[in-house]
Amino acid sequence: MKNVKSEALEHLSDLVVIAFNKKALKKIILSKPHAVDEIKSVITSKMITSNIVLQLETFSKDNKAYHRNIRENFKKELLRIFRNYSQINVITTVGDCQYMCAKSGNEKLIGDNSLRKMLQSDEIETINTNGNNKIKNYILSGNEDFLKKLGVSDETGRVRDKMQSKFRQINKFIEHIEAIKDKLPTNTINIYDLCCGKSYLSFAVYHYFKNVLKMNVKMVCVDLKADVIEYCTGVANRIGFDEMQFVCGDINEYKMIDKPHLVISLHACDIATDIVLNKASQNGADVILSTPCCHHELNHTLNCEALSFVSKHSMLKQKMCDAMTDALRLMKLEGEGYKVDALELIDPEDTPKNIILRAIKKKTFDSKKQKN
Repeated sequence: MKNVKSEALEHLSDLVVIAFNKKALKKIILSKPHAVDEIKSVITSKMITSNIVLQLETFSKDNKAYHRNIRENFKKELLRIFRNYSQINVITTVGDCQYMCAKSGNEKLIGDNSLRKMLQSDEIETINTNGNNKIKNYILSGNEDFLKKLGVSDETGRVRDKMQSKFRQINKFIEHIEAIKDKLPTNTINIYDLCCGKSYLSFAVYHYFKNVLKMNVKMVCVDLKADVIEYCTGVANRIGFDEMQFVCGDINEYKMIDKPHLVISLHACDIATDIVLNKASQNGADVILSTPCCHHELNHTLNCEALSFVSKHSMLKQKMCDAMTDALRLMKLEGEGYKVDALELIDPEDTPKNIILRAIKKKTFDSKKQKN
């Protein structure tokens, strides 16, 4: 670790604080660490319980990631962190700059003057008003009772550091629902979550329709794991989510009693996603929102000489099979009378499983014409 005072790092810290205060900071990437057990670190602005903080995420060589939130003394903390790295890239909504330090100790700061001018410009307010900064107000605040009971937030409503990604994920899913709520009933709604797991999303969706939109909600959540179903039933009972039912069973065998208006599924594994989509379409769901998880089926069975130039590379083969599988799923839904889209659920830095398949039932559909 370098303990010497660095004018370049002092200057860089000033710039970062200015960018942070003006809500222009996107990301700081810290590479070439002095610590031998580290790979890199990333600093981003995060909204946590109505407060904007700097979040440091450090990636280690043992495949673990460590998080820490910086809430005060920003310049002092940034300087302390910066001294542990030989390369620092600061990315903002109005420009970037880079710090480099050679083994000899010679330092170089590139792009700092132009970035400072842009940060001091009046134009930055217009840029940020147009939504180019990543700090945002979420539909969920973190203070909701169900988030506390599920361990996403602590008793004060602060989202726990290790749950930040999950919090962003369920908020983004709710945003996708908000975007298509005009395709759903406005008074009473039947919702099914198939392969619900621990049901972070299930509780969030129920809360959104019941407490935000003030609708009558009937929701059924199905999963194979009996202990998870028992746990979620207990949480629902404790917080008064009376119209939430948790069912232990195979989604392939489960029979929907009420016509589904909305069917959701978050990361159903492999062909479980296909079962979800098939069950939803067979029962005439108005809207289907599903985020696939792993895609093994096609990857294990693909045998196509014309695609061998891709499939001979395992990583590229997996990506191709992922895309082809989701495209085939959407094609099937389209043939069953749905308007379909593949959208991004969340920043791929949070999870590579960031595709959401959206299907909205068409009001008029001619199946015979579709076959022709």
